[in-house]
Amino acid sequence: MKIGYARVSTRDQNLELQLDALTQAGCEVIYQEKASGSSAARPELDKMLGQLRQGDAVYIYKLDRLGRSLKHLLELVGELQQRGVGLVSLTDAINTTSAQGRLVFNLFASLAEFERELIRERTHAGLAAARARGRVGGRRRGLSEEAERTAIVAETLYREQKLGVNEIAQRLRISKVTLYKYLRHRGVVIHGHRTTPASG
Repeated sequence: MKIGYARVSTRDQNLELQLDALTQAGCEVIYQEKASGSSAARPELDKMLGQLRQGDAVYIYKLDRLGRSLKHLLELVGELQQRGVGLVSLTDAINTTSAQGRLVFNLFASLAEFERELIRERTHAGLAAARARGRVGGRRRGLSEEAERTAIVAETLYREQKLGVNEIAQRLRISKVTLYKYLRHRGVVIHGHRTTPASG
């Protein structure tokens, strides 16, 4: 049985695009959710998971509609596979009902895990380098915890001198303005001048 799951983040967003696509894909039942991506409360998702049977396939419009995070998404897909339930993402070309589709998803998961490990490794390297220069590692006031991690990775990449500022900004998915802000925050030398570290 094809079962659809549609979610939007706020009540201002419209489910029609997802519902139309899921209906065209042949879904017999569609669960509709209005909840933020980070919200742990997903009553419709929980209801759907409780109704699934072996041989069913869950259809979603896009992968980010299903999981709160990459970790949550991988956990959900793992649970579905254990129960003999497939997952089809219409816009991501993911279909775990076939051997090839499972291979593609597992490759996607492996690459995501590799990226997390790479960022974690560079974060540790950045903290170690900061300690070696006499600065205490950790978060200064003025940046969120996530932004601080990005700033540490930005500093590490910049000091490696293997990538230009445009490439670093693209890789970290931030603007050049934000990149320079993070580098100034970390007290990095830019264009021959040492910027003043953020106070705090």
